[in-house]
Amino acid sequence: MSYNKSLVKKLQRIVGDPYVIYKPEDLVVFEYDGSVDKHLPTIVTLPASTEEVSSIVKVAREYELPIVARGAGTGLSGGAIAAKGGIVLALTRMNNILDIDPLNLSAVVEPGVVNIDLTHQTIKHGLYFAPDPSSQKACTIGGNVAENSGGPHCLAYGVTTNHVLGMEVVLADGSIHWLGGESRENPGYDLRGIVIGSEGTLAIVTKIIVRLLREPEAIKTTLVAFNRIEDASQAVSAIIARGIIPAAIEFMDHLCIQAAEASVHAGYPIEAEAILLVEIDGLSESVHEESIEIEAICNEFGPIEIRTASDPSDRERLWSGRKGVLGALGRLAPNYYLVDGTIPRTKLLEVLTKIKKISDEIGLPIANLLHAGDGNLHPCVLFDERKPGDTGKALEAGGKILKLCVEVGGVLSGEHGIGIEKQEYLPL
Repeated sequence: MSYNKSLVKKLQRIVGDPYVIYKPEDLVVFEYDGSVDKHLPTIVTLPASTEEVSSIVKVAREYELPIVARGAGTGLSGGAIAAKGGIVLALTRMNNILDIDPLNLSAVVEPGVVNIDLTHQTIKHGLYFAPDPSSQKACTIGGNVAENSGGPHCLAYGVTTNHVLGMEVVLADGSIHWLGGESRENPGYDLRGIVIGSEGTLAIVTKIIVRLLREPEAIKTTLVAFNRIEDASQAVSAIIARGIIPAAIEFMDHLCIQAAEASVHAGYPIEAEAILLVEIDGLSESVHEESIEIEAICNEFGPIEIRTASDPSDRERLWSGRKGVLGALGRLAPNYYLVDGTIPRTKLLEVLTKIKKISDEIGLPIANLLHAGDGNLHPCVLFDERKPGDTGKALEAGGKILKLCVEVGGVLSGEHGIGIEKQEYLPL
């Protein structure tokens, strides 16, 4: 779809000439997100206020153009791609933290605020924002709201919807409304909850009131390495079965370990077939007691190494491997297709075994990392899009994995959303 000069002029009057992008060579950087799908938008606008967002939506309505809101473009399901052209509304200029309220443990932010920047600003008050996707250093809170993002620590603290109190939204007619409020409970329908995770299909979020948490008194992060995936899987189930809910239990297989260690030198044992990162936090006494119990449980399954971070920098180093593993997989293949499904924890071993079989059948390696505590899988199909047939094989493998997740009683997504990627599988 070619651009319309009158459309460009109208949008330029709203946001200013530099913030309307319509030349094909400039649009290329907006044709994709973190997934494998691509499509050029007709035009891109970068508003700086709610009023500008409202005006752009009204123009889109006037010209009968689809409109897609976009954050940092780190999404992994194609949710920020203009699959039918139209207007991409990039919200990255709206990146202000408008208020921090240490007494009420809340903050008001614009959607373009980068996730980790909020914690950087609130840490001086002894507070932090709990949802921590792996793309935390780049992803925006507006995108987190749209996808109901999770992260390693959602096992204990929940996903984005558990940390949003209210929001300002622009609807399809350009009208501006507030949903929810400054308190955790509001009478009436939970419209706030309906919009969170709706992936931009119901509204465009322009301000967010988030809930902040106090920093825990103590944190302990433990690396547990195993020679067999079976042992790691059983250890996860055993920890939860004992009534312990850690802040995080992360699982990485041999391919992930190799890539992460070569890239960030996190100190992972490269001979291990699987590692767990188990983190607990809370009061010092309970953290100490739970740490002893978790170590005893893991020892029942024959680990080759158990190592607890000795200080904050050591803890950060252990986490750097997990947070950086997706980029590190580029050492093994030029492309990856990251699948996101969730299964019952008790099915981990069965599903991982079947994923290995899928890998052998299609002839492409699959690296497995997952939020093991809540069964959220992230198999990464490694391929080379320049090699004829590879992309098709990767997509085929992804489809088989999603079907497998549903067959064992799981669902199509844990945190990445449906987007373009999983639409055809929704009937499952």
